[in-house]
Amino acid sequence: MFYYLVVLSALGSTAYYLLHTTKINQLYYQSQIMPTVPDYIRFSLMVTLAVAIGGLFLSNNVVKRGHRITVFLATAFLILYLYLLSVRSGFIAFNMLDFVTLLWYMAKRRYFRALCTGGLLLMLPFLSFWCFPTFYNKYYNTKDDVGRVEEVSSANNFSLVGRVYSYKVGLQLAQAHPFVGVGKADMEDEITTYYKADFPDIKPSAYLLPHNQFLYGLVAFGGLGLLIFIGCFYYPLYWSLTKTAPLLMAQYLIISLYFLAEYSLDQKNKTGLLFALLFLLLPVNDLMSPGPFRSRLET
Repeated sequence: MFYYLVVLSALGSTAYYLLHTTKINQLYYQSQIMPTVPDYIRFSLMVTLAVAIGGLFLSNNVVKRGHRITVFLATAFLILYLYLLSVRSGFIAFNMLDFVTLLWYMAKRRYFRALCTGGLLLMLPFLSFWCFPTFYNKYYNTKDDVGRVEEVSSANNFSLVGRVYSYKVGLQLAQAHPFVGVGKADMEDEITTYYKADFPDIKPSAYLLPHNQFLYGLVAFGGLGLLIFIGCFYYPLYWSLTKTAPLLMAQYLIISLYFLAEYSLDQKNKTGLLFALLFLLLPVNDLMSPGPFRSRLET
């Protein structure tokens, strides 16, 4: 159900793009993205997980022959849609999943599949650069943002630059309060103080909490709290290493990369929290009480 809901949402988003192509292409050069439901960052990650689900259905012969063609076409469409959408979070997550899959096939000596996976990894960015104006504009927009990092005042208008300075302020706070942090309730006040002292050219409206889940936890709860969080959050992954749990591993990879660019578990918008936990808990539940789907994976 999740897989096909994502496919339908991506089709709707693509149709909207085709109806407003010129306008949306220009938005991408202005650090904006075509509208999606939910917001584009979470949706790009959902599309990445749906690609993993489709790939798993196909590689393990979970779906019947007549249905395989539909799943193959839908999964291929979702991969192309990720490049059309051109959200950095989803793009990086997909390419890392593709790279890990390549290593897995190499380890299992499935060299033809490894060759196809590696070819996909290399071909898609070049193909998208020439075929998708959104990807082309996003590339040059990101390149422009990176070139402005040294200009402190650019944090007022450029999201990527703003994130970089949120990391700098977060690291300064973590160094000042390394063990127990400043406390979640006092984070905004402490961050405001550091912004005013060290980066006066940045306007208060552009002050950001550390856009990194690990750094956010370090600032809020200190090194001790961060270690507890990492131990508890990643324990199911450690527990599952001796079992067959590809979707759990895929979701952990997607969410871990997501953590590097967002403090997703602590935002007021709980879509990121729901997406992270739901699709971690579902495969964990399956591991604890194996059903017919898992039995087919193991065979």
